[in-house]
Amino acid sequence: MNEFITVRTLLRENESRLKLKLICSENGLNRKITTSELHRPGLALSGFVELFSSDRVQILGNTEVKYLSGLAPGALSRSINRFMEFEIPAIIVSNDNSIPEHLVQAATRRYISIFNSPLTTTSLVHLLGEYLEAKFAPRISIHGSLVDVYGVGMLFTGHSGVGKSEIALDLVERGHRLVADDLVIITRKAEDVIIGIGREITEHILEIRGIGLIDVRRIFGIRGVRMQKRVEVEVKLVKWEKDIEYERVGLEDNKVEILGVELPQVVLPINPGKNITVIAETIAMNCLERMHGYHTPKEFNKRLKEYMKQKDVIPIHNDRSYLKKDWE
Repeated sequence: MNEFITVRTLLRENESRLKLKLICSENGLNRKITTSELHRPGLALSGFVELFSSDRVQILGNTEVKYLSGLAPGALSRSINRFMEFEIPAIIVSNDNSIPEHLVQAATRRYISIFNSPLTTTSLVHLLGEYLEAKFAPRISIHGSLVDVYGVGMLFTGHSGVGKSEIALDLVERGHRLVADDLVIITRKAEDVIIGIGREITEHILEIRGIGLIDVRRIFGIRGVRMQKRVEVEVKLVKWEKDIEYERVGLEDNKVEILGVELPQVVLPINPGKNITVIAETIAMNCLERMHGYHTPKEFNKRLKEYMKQKDVIPIHNDRSYLKKDWE
């Protein structure tokens, strides 16, 4: 997660998108923005500054500009001077509103950048807020591979050399889509949503031991890759050990927490002859079933309990009489 970005970064990355025009104070471009929150300073301009969120980018819309334009020269000067006493990161005026000259002069003296934008206040707040939330979102890097399998974002983890990249390659060959390999950058976008992407420099590059680096997009085409994907299940690959008891039924779901978001986790032991790719596809389809409310181990457990409650239980081997005349 970024601790801050500069106003210069905000301008460079949003000048075209938000149609920003710098009105004054290039020196203010070095100021730091430390929060994704935006603020409309109507109360602060009217004189109430006790709860003024001065650390946020300030948005002046029609209401604020109309209020300032209606003040007498003396009251306008006092309002702006009180407002500009604070360490404001930057000011953006929406709707191409005219900016009071006294505000421009005060901002220039205080090295606070003012921008103008033709966007409506609602659009400006939405787009800029979306940008800042992405910049300040919690973020971590995880060693693994992220693949979109039947629409399910599967994060393959495990120690180096266990076969994560090879499984990813096999899945792509079977029609699924690679998001990232080796290092997956995961960002929390919402309360329970985490998104994975790859590093730009190694985008859609796989490292296969014995072969080297391969470009998945060039070999398999655009169908074999995607830019980002929501992470929905972690598949932890481990080497099979005979003394360890692995999950056999699946009644109790394993969970893992990433950036405060709880995800289902499958611990998958690997041994010679095991078709991990088909198992990975099955895990994805099983996740889809559970998303639609069907949980196979629980349904089987329920069926087994009902079977055991029956008084006259027909033995399974005698309950297949119809097979006697089935000559297929």
